[in-house]
Amino acid sequence: MNITLMKNRLIICLTALLLLTKTVEANTPFDDPISLLLSQSTHTLYVKKGRFIVKSYKVALGSGGRGGKVREGDARTPVGDYRITEVRNSDRFHLFFRLNYPNIQDAKRALDDKLITRQDYRDVLDAHVFGRQPPQNLVLGGAIGIHGIGVETEEKLKIHQNIDWTGGCIALRNKEVEELSQYIAVGTEIKIVK
Repeated sequence: MNITLMKNRLIICLTALLLLTKTVEANTPFDDPISLLLSQSTHTLYVKKGRFIVKSYKVALGSGGRGGKVREGDARTPVGDYRITEVRNSDRFHLFFRLNYPNIQDAKRALDDKLITRQDYRDVLDAHVFGRQPPQNLVLGGAIGIHGIGVETEEKLKIHQNIDWTGGCIALRNKEVEELSQYIAVGTEIKIVK
């Protein structure tokens, strides 16, 4: 085989390989956003990129049991679709990622159950439409988020590993919440299911 023919075949093979690589890249989830999925029944928080799970964490939830949050003080973790609205340090919990709880469905249920006024409902709706934090002082409660456990003592770790202890939030160990902070940002979606 002559050198020119070999060069041409090599160029054809490399071109085909390059085109194949571009086709595969176009079908991969590199551009998919990060989202979170929390399964209350398995106490697992999943970090997802598109449909793929890239990380999972065992979590502690609200001490009020499974099911969605209904009102302030029920110590339940909400169920529904939310977004992270704030990422900050916390003296009490190491890091805190606030959710936009209550969502529109939470407010609609509360309006139907006569727990909030029509104006309260409009305030929650407006907050979601305009990308603001919903009112946190309604009977529905507020200050719901994902956080660490603060100073990690042996006793706290034992509690964290064995029982749901939060007032309705989602708790991870400090090193886990630090790792999670590398994946998420303000606007990251979280779906919480029973």
